[in-house]
Amino acid sequence: MAEPFLIGESMTGGYGAADILHGCTLAVEKGQIAVIVGPNGAGKSTAMKAVFGMLRLRAGHVKLEGEDITALTPQARVAKGMAFVPQTHNIFTSMTVEENLEMGAFLRRDDIRGTMEQVYELFPILKDKRRQAAGELSGGQRQQVAVGRALMTQPKVLMLDEPTAGVSPIVMDELFDRIIEVARTGISILMVEQNARQALMIADKGYVLVQGANRFTDTGPALMADPEVRRSFLGG
Repeated sequence: MAEPFLIGESMTGGYGAADILHGCTLAVEKGQIAVIVGPNGAGKSTAMKAVFGMLRLRAGHVKLEGEDITALTPQARVAKGMAFVPQTHNIFTSMTVEENLEMGAFLRRDDIRGTMEQVYELFPILKDKRRQAAGELSGGQRQQVAVGRALMTQPKVLMLDEPTAGVSPIVMDELFDRIIEVARTGISILMVEQNARQALMIADKGYVLVQGANRFTDTGPALMADPEVRRSFLGG
């Protein structure tokens, strides 16, 4: 069996002396969408931070394209092709939309205009508001700026922590549609999502975490169909 494109395997770690993750494993293939769901306090965001290098592991490892990157800093992981969009404080509010996108390309030394056009094609409203301060945008538009800025790094893996938090159902559906479009370009998506039912509908792979450990792992449709998953985590 070939290794997954990205894998955080048997991850154990936490903050200070207390472990939050207990042998947790997450993986995503190239161009696929993997979704992490579970109750509040399950360690979902912690698991994402561990994969991105924001949390030191006591056990386990992280590999990207077969290379062990466990010891790398988050900055070094960005250079390897990983992009992370946190749930909050994920844009520069005083900068314009276009300046935010330019900041996403800070590691690049090539012409970024083509990538910026791709972002504007994906999120047309951002092109209309490119000269506007990002802090003046709606919640959904801010999330588009955050995702667009991450895409400016030309990532191989896009990690999203609660991308639809606080947005309306219509905006949530639109964001999910855009996430599917991103995956179709060959970018792997790993995301934590509170709206478990909707997220699993678009997931190639789903992970249900409970108390920092894997409770269920399967395809999105299989998890949606699992009676115990439905009863315990999807509201029946």
